[in-house]
Amino acid sequence: MSGNPTATSPAASLAEATAPMPVPAGGGCERGLSVSQAMSKVMEKGKTAFIPYITAGDPDLATTAAALRLLDSLGADVVELGMPFSDPSVDGAVIQASAARALAAGATSDAIMAMLKEVTPELSCPVVIYSYSSPIAEQGTASFAAAVREAGAKGLIVPDLPYAETSAFRDEAIKNDLELVLLTTPSTPAERMKEITEASGGFVYLVSIDGVTGARTNVNPRAESLLKEIKEVTDKAVAVGYGISTPDHVKQIAEWGADGVIIGSAMVKQLGEAATREEGLKRLEVYVRSLKDALP
Repeated sequence: MSGNPTATSPAASLAEATAPMPVPAGGGCERGLSVSQAMSKVMEKGKTAFIPYITAGDPDLATTAAALRLLDSLGADVVELGMPFSDPSVDGAVIQASAARALAAGATSDAIMAMLKEVTPELSCPVVIYSYSSPIAEQGTASFAAAVREAGAKGLIVPDLPYAETSAFRDEAIKNDLELVLLTTPSTPAERMKEITEASGGFVYLVSIDGVTGARTNVNPRAESLLKEIKEVTDKAVAVGYGISTPDHVKQIAEWGADGVIIGSAMVKQLGEAATREEGLKRLEVYVRSLKDALP
């Protein structure tokens, strides 16, 4: 994760990021909860967790900090924060472009963690870091996990983590009080799916489609049967992501019995493709409210 050396310095970005932004009070969860605790709180109320994803540093770290506060104030139950990477293999065009913008603006791992360390104490909802395995390996798993913990995040998602490496990586996460969320897909064999659900921390991430992230016209109808299959073997929360972008999508996913709904690419577009920071945050608020209104 290397940024442009001529871009804004981490210290300058952090100073901007920590500037107060007026947002409505009241996040989705009690302050300091783990990911699994936050999901349990939502399930106890018979609700479906709202889990937005944004890319760190797109368009800049100040906007990311403001967006985290905004998402929390609008009732996000968990927030996924993507670490920008130059080769995001499981992400579609929208998140690829978002990562490229963030890297060009100078978003380094250190700068992102510094921003998070300032913002997370203000948030009610837990933050989960979404990172590819290559930059983690470059830094060292132990060092990366410690940095994530120090920044105040509560969980990790590594979408390209080989299953054979899950156990060792999970052990390192646990040492740092982090929950490692694992993914299962429509093409995951039944026996492997059971192993994944047993090992997953925080919640089980059901990828609704085979392929990369990105908005689709319709939700894959097979997600309904996959949800039932997973729930037959675990009582952990199951959240559905990939290809979800509209109020009708989130309503459908909730009706199928998902414990959480994850929205990524469509969320990223609101911030990254706006003409100004202020416009992006306003677009994000309007979009989030439309999705929240569709959830039970």
